[in-house]
Amino acid sequence: MDILKEFRASDKCSYLPGKNQTTHYKIISECSAADCQELIERGYRRFGKMYFRPICPACDECKSIKIDVDNFEFSASQRRVLKKASNIKSYIQRPSISKKHLELFEKYHLFMKEKKGWDYTPVSAQNYYSSFVDGHNSFGYEVLYYLDDTLIGVDLIDILDEGVSSIYFYYDPDYMNYSLGKLSLYNQIIFAKRSKKKWIYLGYYVKECPSLSYKSHYKPYLTLDGRPAIYEQPLWF
Repeated sequence: MDILKEFRASDKCSYLPGKNQTTHYKIISECSAADCQELIERGYRRFGKMYFRPICPACDECKSIKIDVDNFEFSASQRRVLKKASNIKSYIQRPSISKKHLELFEKYHLFMKEKKGWDYTPVSAQNYYSSFVDGHNSFGYEVLYYLDDTLIGVDLIDILDEGVSSIYFYYDPDYMNYSLGKLSLYNQIIFAKRSKKKWIYLGYYVKECPSLSYKSHYKPYLTLDGRPAIYEQPLWF
């Protein structure tokens, strides 16, 4: 693991109004799948070469969460989502960037700004590359979703020794009837089951944040106790 820089920064909370957050960052130029696994198990997330986790001294609302793949069973409604999307094709490859990626990313975020009041900043090709293409090393992938010849979704994931880490998913809101966010997660679970992976790492669950509280719907799941150091054994309950 080649750490280029390590620091902490404070800003307003991304998830809860009226709160501040402190985040620990590691910028890692070369990271093995094993090292990434160790970091993810200890509550870090990855965007590009940047690994980060909240370390707020007075708040522990951000709970790292992972789905227990072996014991997850699809409900009837979840199977209907998969069946309805049977005409959608998916392709897995190394992360990439194209005009279609940027246009879809922009369309999705403009929609979420209107629907949920998300902050919106136009993305540049360099920013997209830094966040979603750079730093994938041997374990980063994207899953492209197509309906006929139209790109309708992009799922960024890390495939690690013990599980799949969900990084980011964005989609074309014109195809919301396919429940694409749910579809991408269900396909991750199917892939993990077939590949004998134990976990789907879903990032942070925050009970009072609507954009993150949905994660508790996918049972059984475990949450991480605290923010263990790299030399400490992580405890999930």
